Order: sequence, then structure tokens, then C-alpha cells
Amino acid sequence: MADQINQTPLNNEEDSQDEDQIIELIDENGEHTLFEHLATLEYEGESYLAVCDPNADEEEDLEVFILKIEQDENGEDVYNVPDDDVADAVFQRLMEMTEDMGE
Repeated sequence: MADQINQTPLNNEEDSQDEDQIIELIDENGEHTLFEHLATLEYEGESYLAVCDPNADEEEDLEVFILKIEQDENGEDVYNVPDDDVADAVFQRLMEMTEDMGE
């Protein structure tokens, strides 16, 4: 069974492109964790969220987490960890996007 995570955005104001978007995710045990939202991506008709630790040093290798965006029975967004093959493919898509933005 995948981990199910609920999202609660911390900044309700619209962010500029230069400003980090920090989100708080709450896991099924009620534990709160802050993440930096990197991108929302589409892959094979599904939506995925790419996030990382907001306190990570940019000089170090960032650990990126890929979460599948789904809805629960109440229509609320939940974020599940996809299988490794899908996560790897979505991560590759993220890397392609960042390379394209750097050109």
C-alpha cells in the first residue's frame, strides 16, 4: 500500500517565480513535514508533485521526492508514493524540464 499524504499549503498568497513555495504535508499518522514544491508534472495522463527538503543546501545533491496526486473519496487531494519505475520516469521528465529552462 502506498503512503497517503495530505497537503496543506503554508503560503496562501500567489508566489512569484523567484520565491520558493513551501508546503506542509501530513502523513497518515498525522506527522507534519515541510517540503519545497519544485514542480507539478504530467506523466501518462496522471499528475505528480516533485518536492524536496526546503532546508537542503543547494551545494549538496538534493533528494527529490515524487508523489502521485490523487483524490480520496471526498474529492480531497492526497499524495501517494508511486512505484519506483514511475517515480524514475517522472524524475527524468523533471530533469528534462530543468535542462530546457536552463537553455
